[in-house]
Amino acid sequence: MASPSPTQVKILVPGNHLMVGLLGQRDELLRLVEGSFPVEIHVRGNEITVTGDASEAERVGRLFEEMVILLEQGHSLDREGVGRSIEMLKADQRPTDVFTTEVLRGRKSVRPKTSGQKEYVDAVRDHTVTFCIGPAGTGKSYLAVALAVQALQAKQINRIILTRPAVEAGERLGFLPGDILAKVDPYLRPLYDALYDMLDPEVVTRLMDRGVIEVAPLAFMRGRTLNDSFIILDEAQNTTPEQMKMFLTRLGFGSNIVVTGDVTQIDLPEGRGRSGLLVVRDILEGTQTAAAPRFPRDAGVGPDLLPCRAGSRSGPRAN
Repeated sequence: MASPSPTQVKILVPGNHLMVGLLGQRDELLRLVEGSFPVEIHVRGNEITVTGDASEAERVGRLFEEMVILLEQGHSLDREGVGRSIEMLKADQRPTDVFTTEVLRGRKSVRPKTSGQKEYVDAVRDHTVTFCIGPAGTGKSYLAVALAVQALQAKQINRIILTRPAVEAGERLGFLPGDILAKVDPYLRPLYDALYDMLDPEVVTRLMDRGVIEVAPLAFMRGRTLNDSFIILDEAQNTTPEQMKMFLTRLGFGSNIVVTGDVTQIDLPEGRGRSGLLVVRDILEGTQTAAAPRFPRDAGVGPDLLPCRAGSRSGPRAN
């Protein structure tokens, strides 16, 4: 039985300047694409010809079309971005849907880098309470802070409150000098780092002096009702079930909560019981109303998501 004849797909790229960005320096991006699919790619002038199996040739053609759209919209292409675009196309996803989503514009432009991050951003925007569980380095906390800053700039909220449990990571630091705020400051430093990366230091200082941005340990949340606020609980794997319940019941009118954590890095002391984040995950897992996509741990970026709405297990944002 004769094998089917190869299919040719031709892509015409408008403009020489787009062609340079599309192929990369010394054709490094072209070689990356060709090495990722069982096809042959030939370039002549502004025309790209892809030859191979029909489905693979059409997929590579769509990839080049997506890359051209990104270039036309002012994005620059590099090996990392093209590599992620290839992974998305293989999963039948559109890179333009991910890379053109803008989370924050200003001192630093923040955008999702994977479809998992895009889904995370959409979940936070569409739900009152979002739980994000995933390995370190997936952008859980960073994207949450970016979304909080964007909401503040858009005047959707009046305050940003960042909190995390003051739990040491496997070592005893002893008694720290200073007042209570100075003692807990080292535990909250990662949240400060994200703020300073997105806003000018003097702006952060001014907003903190006015109480618009508040960074506090989880223990300081008891007894409060937080209205018109964007509240982020980081390192939530180190909460107890009682602390998690206490935190979630702080939610007031017009507020959003994002809870992030990595359940493989639990530093709760012995005798403190099970992680509150694990308890919440078990409650939400398997429910038909809780979105819980799964991402591979070796993906580098792409957190697991468990979005829900306060007062129910899941649901759209309340008006």
